[in-house]
Amino acid sequence: MTTYDADGITLHKVRDYVWEIPQDESEGMRAPARVLASEALLDEIADDLTLQQLKNATHLPGIQKYALCMPDGHQGYGFPVGGVGATDAETGCISPGAVGFDINCGVRMMRTNLSYEDVRGKEEELVEALFENVPSGLGGGGIFEGSVADVNRILQGGVEWALAEGWAVPEDLAHCEDEGKRPDAEPSKVPEEAKERGRNQVGSLGSGNHFLEVQRVTDVFREDVAAEFGLEEDQVVVLIHCGSRGLGHQTCQDYVRDIEKRHSGFVDQLPDKDLAAAPAGSQLAEDYYGAMCACINFAWVNRQLIMHRTRQVFEDVFDRDWEAMEMELLYDVAHNIAKKEMHNVNGEEKELFVHRKGATRAFPAGRPELPPAYRDVGQPVIIPGSMGAGSYVLRGGENSLAETFGSTAHGAGRLMSRTQAKQDYWGGDVQTELREQQHVYVKAQSGATIAEEAPGVYKDVDEVVRVSDELGIGDRVARTFPVCNIKG
Repeated sequence: MTTYDADGITLHKVRDYVWEIPQDESEGMRAPARVLASEALLDEIADDLTLQQLKNATHLPGIQKYALCMPDGHQGYGFPVGGVGATDAETGCISPGAVGFDINCGVRMMRTNLSYEDVRGKEEELVEALFENVPSGLGGGGIFEGSVADVNRILQGGVEWALAEGWAVPEDLAHCEDEGKRPDAEPSKVPEEAKERGRNQVGSLGSGNHFLEVQRVTDVFREDVAAEFGLEEDQVVVLIHCGSRGLGHQTCQDYVRDIEKRHSGFVDQLPDKDLAAAPAGSQLAEDYYGAMCACINFAWVNRQLIMHRTRQVFEDVFDRDWEAMEMELLYDVAHNIAKKEMHNVNGEEKELFVHRKGATRAFPAGRPELPPAYRDVGQPVIIPGSMGAGSYVLRGGENSLAETFGSTAHGAGRLMSRTQAKQDYWGGDVQTELREQQHVYVKAQSGATIAEEAPGVYKDVDEVVRVSDELGIGDRVARTFPVCNIKG
């Protein structure tokens, strides 16, 4: 197969796993679009509006090389989830729609020295204790509830605030993307309503696909890299997935509205107003970037407090200090961001806004932004699967900078809407089947939440990761499998 047709959009096969929608300037495309997928994944990607949204993304002013869809791509709002778009930071634009509403909806993995045998027989106690101690679900209620002044300090300081307040240790910062702090954060640019929403949500999972999952390492694919990451077979690890809660959502919503009003002529050039973008260098672009960076800091603190509380729960359940269990942060990586990064474009180094919406930074060894612990081996990349499938730890691949602006997939990717999932699955049945057939213990605020996140709702994470590995944008290091999971 050298071409692929889907609802009037034709993709040309560039090489294995790389498909391109050619640039058509008459349609307003400013660059080609590329989909990184096997034919099986491409069939799923083409099943909704993902390809049209990807094509629309090529209309963003200043877009460089091509708009990209990762192997887990699916339909989003305006810009596809699993999309990557790099725009010129001087002459292009920044798009809140290409970042997403849940700014820095990311993941962190904490390793331990516990084995699966240490946990067996304690799964139910552990899942109940985690559910009791880690706030989840819609609305307010966090591990820390403070004032707006506290929120401003979190927005400015990121995980440095958590360290000063006793919620972190120095090693946590050393193993977090950007050491847990975006220096460009401007708390004054975050809407006051957003701060009010975030005031009582610091240290909470929220709802939807966010979760805290205890896992065991089942497979190691690159022993040398796994050793550098501190991973080995049968080891117990903890994965935390959540973002900036109502604070990030309100911030995105307000800026999209402001951009539509104040840059209407600019937005009118785009085929979908949900792509709403502000011209680079404009006051609104600068304001949004400062606000977004502040929201990124908030999300890192959110995950940090959940990890701190998880350490305490493990201390109670296993009757020993968390330090004795070596509960150390492996890495925390952000999704749903647009960061200023330097990249080579046609032989020229350019500063770009790299939008990664439902995509993960995946820098290879040697990139100066990486923490010293991983600079010589490559950035850890964490790709969650569903409750009934494995998750993966990758490392940034050698081809990622040339192929994807240093990016790869961020998860399995949805196959089914939440509405359809609730029609097709019954939460109680899913919970029982996971426990009885796969020994996975799940607890959530409602059966509907479990139905929305049933394993059958997601793509094959093994195939997503295989494509990433084959392309050399994210190399498989280890695979994990759920032991217990709490959801909102």
